[in-house]
Amino acid sequence: MAELSSNWKRLQAKIKAESASKPAAPKRKAPDGGLDEPTHELSRKKQKQQRTQIRKPTSSSKASQKPISKLPQTAKAKPSMGNTQSSKIDPVPPNSKHGVSPSLAVWAADNDISPESLAEAYGLGLQAKSLLSTDNPGRPNEGLAPGVELGKYVAIDCEMVGVGEGGRDDALARVSVVDFHGRQVYDSFVKPRERVVDWRTHVSGVAPRHMAAARGFEEVHGQVAELLKGRIVVGHDVKHDLRVLELDHPGKMIRDTAKFSGFRKYGNGPKPALKVLAREILGFEIQTGQHSSIEDARVAMLLFRKHKPAFDVEHANRYPDEAKTKPRKAGKGKKTKKR
Repeated sequence: MAELSSNWKRLQAKIKAESASKPAAPKRKAPDGGLDEPTHELSRKKQKQQRTQIRKPTSSSKASQKPISKLPQTAKAKPSMGNTQSSKIDPVPPNSKHGVSPSLAVWAADNDISPESLAEAYGLGLQAKSLLSTDNPGRPNEGLAPGVELGKYVAIDCEMVGVGEGGRDDALARVSVVDFHGRQVYDSFVKPRERVVDWRTHVSGVAPRHMAAARGFEEVHGQVAELLKGRIVVGHDVKHDLRVLELDHPGKMIRDTAKFSGFRKYGNGPKPALKVLAREILGFEIQTGQHSSIEDARVAMLLFRKHKPAFDVEHANRYPDEAKTKPRKAGKGKKTKKR
């Protein structure tokens, strides 16, 4: 019995020694006076709370937080619900025809809209300052420009010399054609078929020296006729230019800046001068010395483009039957009901 008692005492002493080597976590008093949880439990809770705050930042700190990872470049965001539409235009390739991006060109074709009209609506193409600057004087007597792809509109201007009695009659001496954007399409000096009495160099800019490389009238007549065929011709007093070219063109295919009603207020007579229209409407001075048919054709096209909607309305009022007789595009007729 005494031996058992001594063994029990040794076991108790061992348990106390082991307990002393592993001290219990200190406890702190709770606000109500009782004992609170062990400090290691509190530490775990604080760490968990801090992790939660990092994952869920407050509204004031959201803007400063950086995303942990980015979506792959191939991933696409889901479209938002609603009737939204983007007005962004695709970038225009440097060699794009008419300065129109491919996506806009496809849309225009599907809706039967000309590339020129689309370029006008979005203000694409060359600007007035670049067209009329001294850095872009034109290429005299080049003939047909290489790689020409014409659209619906062209502008034309001619320079004349004096023939006949007293040099009062006009004879073609130079002709220039530009496209909707004012880019040179054709330019040539022309050999008059009659003896020149008055070269009018101070106005026309044409001199006898230009005749050495000038083209014959018949050659120029045929080339210009091909350029104007089936296209809307823009110019200032166009009938005068067509007369010296000995060409006919339908009146409904002409847009004349000298006859446009919106420009009448700038003229003191029956028609305003092109020089006055350029100054008052475009803010440019032209014809300060010798005239340039390239420059005058560009100015006429710029005037037309600037007021194209008003030109279109006036044209529709003048030729009301034209819209009615336009052929319908294939596949866009009215659908017939099935019976």
